[in-house]
Amino acid sequence: MAILAVFVGHWVLAAFFQSSFHHRYASHRMFTMSRRAERMFHVLTYLVQGSSYLSPRAYAILHREHHAYSDTARDPHAPGFFSNVLTMMWATSTRYAAHVTRRSSPEARFLGGYPDWPGLDRIGSSWTSRVAWGAAYGVLYLWLATAWWQFLLLPIHWLMGPVHGAIVNWCGHRYGYRNFRTSDASRNSLPVDLVMLGELFQNNHHHAAGRPDFAARRFEWDPTHAVLRLLARTDVIRWRAEVSALPVAA
Repeated sequence: MAILAVFVGHWVLAAFFQSSFHHRYASHRMFTMSRRAERMFHVLTYLVQGSSYLSPRAYAILHREHHAYSDTARDPHAPGFFSNVLTMMWATSTRYAAHVTRRSSPEARFLGGYPDWPGLDRIGSSWTSRVAWGAAYGVLYLWLATAWWQFLLLPIHWLMGPVHGAIVNWCGHRYGYRNFRTSDASRNSLPVDLVMLGELFQNNHHHAAGRPDFAARRFEWDPTHAVLRLLARTDVIRWRAEVSALPVAA
């Protein structure tokens, strides 16, 4: 079924760019890249996320707040303070929107060091762009869908970025196992995370937030890090020297 292939392809690409560009690069600066490569990543992120485009700047500020206040009342998305994932993500979206429109006043320590392209952010965050992308997805479904139930996947295409965020922030702080004692409730939801390309190793990540490989045990595997290693070998990206000194689990 062609539409399922489209869905899986979109899911994987969106997860990769959100994990690599928004999270590991914009939020944590685990690696560096040239200005041209950064712009290319930024454009590809917009094209892949489409109707659910997330501003790397706003995402980075929000994520840095999450690490600073993880699982406390000041955390932008702490599952323990919400009755369900929808209320958590609604509160998160409100805070994110304030960062996008620059109506917020983040602490100085959360600012800087992220890709900032106001023009592309303005286009990607506009309702004109979101509706146009959403309509394009709808036309694709009208063309390729062969059964009514396949249209149930369409809303996930429209909201791919927030859906990924909901899965990681809800499941990664509620379900799974812990390799490390941290001050928050972070968990590793899956030992081999093919669903979110390594993002569900939340306990490992919160233990060593600057470590580019989110896997920490022999049985764990981080697909996004595997791709980034290939990009590093071709000099598209360059690892920061200090990441090699970060700890792993025994």
